[in-house]
Amino acid sequence: MLNILAISGSLRAASTNSALVAALARNAPPGCRVTIYGGLGRLPIFNPDDEGERTPREASELIDAVTSADGVIVSCPEYAHGVPGGLKNALDWLVSRDAAIDKPAMLAHASPRSLFARAALAEVMRTMSFALHEGAALEIGLLGKKPVEMELILVEEANQRAMREAVQGFVGFIRANAASTS
Repeated sequence: MLNILAISGSLRAASTNSALVAALARNAPPGCRVTIYGGLGRLPIFNPDDEGERTPREASELIDAVTSADGVIVSCPEYAHGVPGGLKNALDWLVSRDAAIDKPAMLAHASPRSLFARAALAEVMRTMSFALHEGAALEIGLLGKKPVEMELILVEEANQRAMREAVQGFVGFIRANAASTS
């Protein structure tokens, strides 16, 4: 059983990105479990002085979750042409750790307009040495939709199939990555 950690870069209650990662978890292919990380809003602001023995419990939980996952899926909004501060803060807690090194990662998008954030997030994750699965980015347009509308879109057969196929492709990437790094 492969374990994939899904992270939404949004803290909004009615987040399109959170709805997307929840739908990915529900549509995980057989032999794969997608777990949603829910601690983004509880992470303290990263401070290198708080690493090591002083690492806050919330940050340790994130580091452990990423370390133990076989792969990571990230879905994030775009704020002012960039990655939201909460998600960047979470990534900062991983920078000096081994958790991200060669960790397979995939991006999922809930908006066709988040092009600047996509590029910035991909650059940050590549710099951190995540093994970014460039060919499997998933996009399901949820921008501006209310929760009921999002659910109707996410249960459409074509979108469920797209989610299963994207995650299945990511599973193949994880397995290939594991074979090449062992």
